[in-house]
Amino acid sequence: MNDFLYGILNSICGIVQNYGIAVIVFTILLRLVCMPFDYKSRKGMRKMALIQPKLNELQKKYGNDKQKFQQKQAELMRKEHYNPLSSCLPMLLTWPLMIAMFGAMRAVANEQLAMQAFRFLLGDENPIQPAETFLWVKNLWMTDSLFAASAPDLNSLSMIGAGEWMKVFNNLDADQMRAVIESIGPSLNAEWLSMDLPTLAQTIFSDANYKNTVTAIHNVLTTMPNYTAAVTTVPGWTNVNFMLFSITVFQQYNGFLILPALAGITQVLQTKFNPQMKEQANQTNANGQPNGTGKFMKYFFPILSVFFCLTSNAAFALYWVTSNIVMWVQSVVITKILEKKDQKTETAEKSVIREGSIK
Repeated sequence: MNDFLYGILNSICGIVQNYGIAVIVFTILLRLVCMPFDYKSRKGMRKMALIQPKLNELQKKYGNDKQKFQQKQAELMRKEHYNPLSSCLPMLLTWPLMIAMFGAMRAVANEQLAMQAFRFLLGDENPIQPAETFLWVKNLWMTDSLFAASAPDLNSLSMIGAGEWMKVFNNLDADQMRAVIESIGPSLNAEWLSMDLPTLAQTIFSDANYKNTVTAIHNVLTTMPNYTAAVTTVPGWTNVNFMLFSITVFQQYNGFLILPALAGITQVLQTKFNPQMKEQANQTNANGQPNGTGKFMKYFFPILSVFFCLTSNAAFALYWVTSNIVMWVQSVVITKILEKKDQKTETAEKSVIREGSIK
């Protein structure tokens, strides 16, 4: 599934010629695939919200008799034709797809970062290609932040797996491979340099050796003017302690923190204007007190969204923002559909009652 979604994302990029636009299209397609499951989940949540007052009444009445309460609760569920799993099970079924999607996006990001490192080593005038930029973001595979450089650093390069390094290296032509090896040759084992290129690639990017190879690549990068210009910090703003954090501001910063901020804002809007989530947040318990869990989630998810996007690349943050917007639109549409269904059901029930009264 990872490979399938990886192929789709790259195919979309091949058409639109930009990974930012590709991520947006890719996210919309995924949300459309998940829409039937979202519909089932929203339907279950709406049903639960409607019967919650009755559950609260039962809890007030039988709160001291747990067995009796559970019995009455089960009777109510059967009467209302409600399955407690109807709201969560459909969403759980989409998790394998979401996990595969994250894996596919991570694989694309790692390969593009490795390719950028090789372009720097090869002296490419544009190591970061136009397809890897998006609006204000200079490099989609780095964080949209003033505190992130536009070029891959040692930390991001170290996150790339051995297999991904080898795959990208093998996609270079023979001349490019030799140029890369020549640039990092002094840091390699002298005996390895006599190997043919395929064998050398398997050796230097093996699980046992690739970490040292990545360090060697980064050490060479730091001697190259075009790379050092991309990672140069603003004087006086290197590892500055700010409350619990240490921050560094780069001259060629990668972004303006817009996507992480939008992630938090869209998460708030999704809760505020999503009727089901709003009802959950405003639910009360049997004593009439606010539901603490709902209130907690209302503020926790926006903060978590910002954190994820601050610690991930801009492409992931773009996915997160797009997904929030699409899910909000879907929620509005689904809610209108369910409201119309409820109105039709209510009208039909009133007609039946009216006919029975006449008879």
